[in-house]
Amino acid sequence: MAFSFIDSKSYLYTSESVTEGHPDKLCDQVSDSILDAILKEDPSARVACETATTTNLVVIIGEITTTAKINYEKIARKTLKSIGYNNANTGIDWQTCEIIVKIHEQSPNINAAVSTALEHRDANSLMNDVEVDAIGAGDQGMMVGFACNETPELMPMTMSLSHQLTQKLTEVRKNNIIPYLGPDGKSQVTIEYEYGKPKRVHTIIISTQHNENTTDNTISSDILKYVIKPVIPEILFDSSTRILINPSGKFVIGGPHGDAGLTGRKILVDTYGGVARHGGGAFSGKDPTKVDRSAAYAARYVAKNIVSAQLADRCEVQVSYAIGVSSPISVSVETFGTGHIADDEIVKLINKHFDLRPGAIIRDLNLRQPIYQNTASYGHFGRLDIELPWEKTDKSEILKQEAF
Repeated sequence: MAFSFIDSKSYLYTSESVTEGHPDKLCDQVSDSILDAILKEDPSARVACETATTTNLVVIIGEITTTAKINYEKIARKTLKSIGYNNANTGIDWQTCEIIVKIHEQSPNINAAVSTALEHRDANSLMNDVEVDAIGAGDQGMMVGFACNETPELMPMTMSLSHQLTQKLTEVRKNNIIPYLGPDGKSQVTIEYEYGKPKRVHTIIISTQHNENTTDNTISSDILKYVIKPVIPEILFDSSTRILINPSGKFVIGGPHGDAGLTGRKILVDTYGGVARHGGGAFSGKDPTKVDRSAAYAARYVAKNIVSAQLADRCEVQVSYAIGVSSPISVSVETFGTGHIADDEIVKLINKHFDLRPGAIIRDLNLRQPIYQNTASYGHFGRLDIELPWEKTDKSEILKQEAF
C-alpha cells in the first residue's frame, strides 16, 4: 500500500519547472516541431526524433519513416528563433549555429511489430476493428497517468504553480516587461500540506538568465513584482514563506553554452513533478504509435475523468504493454486512501469505458495531428493555455452514474 498523504498532519512537497529556453526543453521543442511538420504531410509517419545541443551546435538524430519532405535544419533554426536564441550571448545563435542531421528509417523489425499486432497475426482471432486491432504497441513498458483535485485543472498544486511561474518568466521577457532576461530559467515551488490538502507556500525559487549589467536587487524586485505576485495566490503566502531569486548569484551564461541539452531529460517537468510515479519513457519527438507517449496521455485521460467523476480525490493509473501486442498487459489503479469506491471497482469501470489499445487511443484522442510542439514546454498535462484531447472529461458523468 502506498503512503497515504491524507493521514499525515504536515509534510512538504516540491516540484520544479523550466522555461522554454532551458537547453533540454529547447531539444524537446526541436524534436516535436519536426514531428508536427511531418504529421502535417504524413499523419501515419513513424517518428522517433532526438535532439542534442551544446555551444553553437544542434544535433538531430533518429529513426523516421515518412513520405513527407522535411527541411530539418530550417525547422530547428525557426524553433531556436522563436524561443529567443538570437545571438551567441544568449547561449546560441539561431542564424550561425552548426546543425548536424543524421536520420534513418525505422527498424523493419519494429515496423512489422507495430503495423501488424500479435492479435492480428493470430489467424484464429476475430477482429472487430481491423484498423485498431492491427496496431501493436511500439515498445514494451508501463505508462502512468495521474490527477488530483488540488487545482481546477486537476493537477498537483506544486507542479501547476511551478509551470505558471516559468510561463510568466517567458511572458515578461518576450513582452519586454523585464527586457534584460535571457531565455533560460527555472522555478521551484515547495508547498506545506496538511492532511493531504495544500496549506501554504513554504518556498519559491526562481533562477533566471539575465544580462551582465543588471544588479541582483533589480532582478529580485522585478521578479517579485512581475512574476511571483501575479502567479501565486496571496492566501498561500505567510510571514514564513521563503523567496529565493537567483540564489547561485549571477546567471549570465545560459542556454546551450551554459549546459548541454538533450531530448527527454525533463520527464518529471513534463508530467506531475514527482507527485506520481513515472513509467520511464520520454514523450517528445515520438509519434503516437509509441505508447511511451500515447498511453501516458490515455492514462492521464482516464485518471482525470475518475477524479472529475469524484470517484477519488487522487488517482494514479498504470497501463503496461508488450511490443507488438495491441491489448494492454495490465491496468491498475492507486487512489492513496482517497477513493470513494474500491480501487478494483474503478478498474472495472476503466476496462468497460476506456479502450486502451494503441490504435484505439490514437483514434479516440485523435493523436495523428500536429499538436505536439506546444506540449514540449510547460508540461503535457493540466494546460490552460492550449486545448489537448487527453484533458477532456467527457466520460466523468457516465462513470459517476455507474459508480453511485
